Amino acid sequence: MTEHADIIVIGGGTSGAVIAARLVAAGATVTVLEAGPDYGAFDAGRWPADLLDAHALATSHDWGYTSGPVPGRQPWHFERARVIGGCSAHNGAIAAVGHAADYDAWGLPEWRTARLRPLFALALQTMRVRTYATDEVGPFHARCLEAAAGCGWHMAEDLCDLDANASFGRESVNIVNRIRWNTAFAYLDPLRGSRQLRIIDRTHVDRLAESTDGATVFAIKDGKPVRYTADRVVLSAGVYGSPAILQRSGIGDPARLRQAGVTPVQALPGVGANLHDHPMVHADRVLGPALRQWLDEAAARGLLPEEQTLGKALSSQATDGIFDLHVFPVCGSNQTSLTDGRALVEVACMTPRSRGRVDIVAADPLAAPRIDHRYLSDPDGHDLAVLRDGLVLAEDLLEHPALARVLGPPCTDVSSDAAIRREVAHYYHPVGTCAMGAGPDAVCDARGGVYGHERITVGDVSLMPQIPRANTNVPAVVIGERIAELLTAG
Repeated sequence: MTEHADIIVIGGGTSGAVIAARLVAAGATVTVLEAGPDYGAFDAGRWPADLLDAHALATSHDWGYTSGPVPGRQPWHFERARVIGGCSAHNGAIAAVGHAADYDAWGLPEWRTARLRPLFALALQTMRVRTYATDEVGPFHARCLEAAAGCGWHMAEDLCDLDANASFGRESVNIVNRIRWNTAFAYLDPLRGSRQLRIIDRTHVDRLAESTDGATVFAIKDGKPVRYTADRVVLSAGVYGSPAILQRSGIGDPARLRQAGVTPVQALPGVGANLHDHPMVHADRVLGPALRQWLDEAAARGLLPEEQTLGKALSSQATDGIFDLHVFPVCGSNQTSLTDGRALVEVACMTPRSRGRVDIVAADPLAAPRIDHRYLSDPDGHDLAVLRDGLVLAEDLLEHPALARVLGPPCTDVSSDAAIRREVAHYYHPVGTCAMGAGPDAVCDARGGVYGHERITVGDVSLMPQIPRANTNVPAVVIGERIAELLTAG
């Protein structure tokens, strides 16, 4: 069947929901093609409990992406949400903005921080972001605040500040009455009655084709092939999904496309390249009996956010004088948490230099792509050095009396570079696989347009040439706001 719209948005996730809503508000007819289910408006009461409960990561709607076998360690599982609202319906609901220098460093006038500041403010307001109040902080994280102050950290009242540097404080979150407030609630719900908006869920997009009078999207719904047409397509399928759709459409590195059985249409070698994330590792301690009892009691009452505090810090590698580390405690009940009776202090390198790739392995749209992040592979060892320094800060916090008296011995050995490589994890922030720019590996121009394709725009964090020093939840919303703004302006 053929359905026509002014604009098709492929993916109703964190950025896609924003783009669709803003374009509808500007007068366009928009069809959203979402691979996962759409549970309707928040007020309809049909959303699964785990997607609403902000106190733990949700996993029920995961795509199932994995690294495959990795020598010397367990495979990585790259959690991405397959549901309307995308990862904003699955994640830890931590709101962060990074630093002003991050966006200026992209070197794109359209994305200067001065242009983005109003959009960050709008995103924080629309997503109903707030900072945990002092009386909301549980005893474990209250002790973390005491330990950080005792270790000499600057204590911040607001971590969502584009100009702030090293500091420690209470986290900002998009949580409303214990509900993870995702972009479907914030952006799509107010427009669900509009005739200009159509959401077609459980629709897996295969590929795109462009002609002089429009674009066609080929997809699978209920096991059958379907197609939709529009004047323009906005590809917002995520950092793994967006390049995979372009590659299945014949847009990418010709040699890699032929290996996957796809005939090249447009040579863009950067499609799928520049994949990166914040590498993360942790120091930990066994929970002491008193703390364990309190956590179990709190979990039984449903009052147990695992994350409530966060630190930004400078490593010895921070030559620009701006923080390059996140240092954040995580602790939950043995009954409900993946931390397994431990208190963790996670450290993440926020300025990673290692780069990987994502590539399709076959023309089959249901075949999972090959994902290789190549964590800690940068030749100068920058990322590993940042993590080493972060672990020193983590140990300082854990050894402070405020925490040490309620904790037991360490569980995880991260005392050597080999141990760090064995334990390194991802921070749930993959970006970069359809990067904006002007270099040989650039995929999109500064307006998100795919080079060589006037009717195809990318609108998600795969556009980022370099990841910001932030959890990518709010920056993904800002990308949605900015792409919609650019499209509306023509």
